Amino acid sequence: MLQDLRYGFRMLLKRPGFTLVAVVTLALGIGANTAIFSVVNAVLLNPLPYPQSERLVFIKSEAASRESISRVA
Repeated sequence: MLQDLRYGFRMLLKRPGFTLVAVVTLALGIGANTAIFSVVNAVLLNPLPYPQSERLVFIKSEAASRESISRVA
């Protein structure tokens, strides 16, 4: 096992371009995964900091414009 790790490390040192691409790809993947999890955790998984937050609702009302009323009539 240790011999395989040494061999892999030597191969990475022989090809610095490939190593750079592999490290950058891993860094971007880990960073994106962390960012997405942070947003999902904050928005979906943690409850809102209000008492009885499950009872909160959002109601939106829009007045109909004259143009949309004339099309219906």
